[in-house]
Formats: sequence, C-alpha cells, structure tokens
Amino acid sequence: MPHSSDSSDSSFSRSPPPGKQDSSDDVRKVQRREKNRIAAQKSRQRQTQKADTLHLESEDLEKQNAALRKEIKQLTEELKYFSSVLSSHEPLCSVLASGTPSPPEVVYSAHAFHQPHISSPRFQP
Repeated sequence: MPHSSDSSDSSFSRSPPPGKQDSSDDVRKVQRREKNRIAAQKSRQRQTQKADTLHLESEDLEKQNAALRKEIKQLTEELKYFSSVLSSHEPLCSVLASGTPSPPEVVYSAHAFHQPHISSPRFQP
C-alpha cells in the first residue's frame, strides 16, 4: 500500500518510519531463525536418540539370535544322540521283536525312553 507524504493520512500514522520497520523486520527475522535453529537442534536430537535406540535393539536381537543358534546346535546334537540310541536299541527291543504290531504311542511312549540303560550326556550330573 503506497504511503503519501501527507501527515494527516491515517495509514502513515500506523506504519513505523522506514528505519524502524527495517529494524523490526530484522528482529523478527532473527527470532524466526533462532526458533528454527532450536527446532532443527531438537529434530537432530530426536533423530540421534532414535538411531541409538535402534542400535541397542539391533545388538539385543543379535544376542538373541546367537543364543537361539546355539540352542539349535545343542538340540541338533541331542537329536543325533537320541537317534543313535534308538537305532542301537531297536534290534534289542522285545516289543518290536515280538512281531505283534503295536500302536506308535506304545512303541514310542514317554516311559519307553526312561530305561536305565538310556542316558543323555546333557542330563548327566
């Protein structure tokens, strides 16, 4: 809006003189920059915190993964052991040698594996 040089013009009385307007614009610009600087700093802090959290979570998952792989290895070894024990037991088993077909739950019931001659090195004291 153009300003007239007439001092009775009401629009002129509302606007600060040109020097003061530049000064207030500079103040607003500095305030806006400061506010933006603080917002950017907070954003970077949040981003760093999120990255740190993800890093810790990643390390935890790596540890869990290693523990699970170790457990898989142990269980695989135990399976091999019990499979060999079963293979060596089958030719000597009176239930299988009798020739009468038995339901699988009888042949492989839980109590059948608790024979005194069968022991796992994993469960030894």
